Amino acid sequence: MRNGTRNKEQAGRNQAIGSQINLSWRELPVMQFMARLPRLAVPGYPHHIIQRGNNRQTIFSSAADFQVLLSLLEENAQKFGVAVHAYVLMDNHFHLLATPTTSDGLPQMMQAVGRRYVRYFNDRQGRTGTLWDGRYRSNVIDTDGYLLACMAYIDLNPVRAGLVREAAAYPWSSHAHYVGQRADRLVTPHALFWTLGNTPFSREAAYAALVAQGIAPEQQQQLTGAALGGWALGNDRFVANLQKQISRRVMKSKAGRPLSANKIS
Repeated sequence: MRNGTRNKEQAGRNQAIGSQINLSWRELPVMQFMARLPRLAVPGYPHHIIQRGNNRQTIFSSAADFQVLLSLLEENAQKFGVAVHAYVLMDNHFHLLATPTTSDGLPQMMQAVGRRYVRYFNDRQGRTGTLWDGRYRSNVIDTDGYLLACMAYIDLNPVRAGLVREAAAYPWSSHAHYVGQRADRLVTPHALFWTLGNTPFSREAAYAALVAQGIAPEQQQQLTGAALGGWALGNDRFVANLQKQISRRVMKSKAGRPLSANKIS
């Protein structure tokens, strides 16, 4: 009789524990089980790309390292059909502005560049392990509203970081190409750049003036936040037209914690 009572009591306790376990799983935040949204990679649209070093560690230790990455970018941009419009290589991260011709061209380029550069850097430094802070971040931007601003934003990274007083003094960006200081084989100017003037000199002068003017803090925050979050950046019409082309949502929902863009510029 006692054994039967004990068995019933134990069964009741087991059922209660099982209910608590099931309830705790149901109550866990849904975001823990949601897969990451795929990156936006839309052919024919400019993309702002950010790749950071792991834990903000240095990813370039010499001029040779900068040159190797630029060579890898040039090689693989041509291989995978990606037009690189602008770039800047900083000590612990880099930015690109690029337009892919296919939906997989940009991720293929970034994967090839990332893997080969890590092998090179690790061998050179006698180190092992990861170099990058996870996968690269990117977003699609509206050409009319943000392309020239994004180019200026990229060029001004070294100025904001206090490395140089003006963009033209920094050797590891595309700025020198656009102001006539040197020809850069990696760079393919976007069609919008050609509208800045009728002659090379007038375009160079107009672009230099645009960069010297700088960009507003609000626009800088928009460019950084959208790239880190992977959200399209443009006006309502641009976003609506883009959303019709792809199934993945292109804008962040209004609810939720805002993305902090203070970690990187």
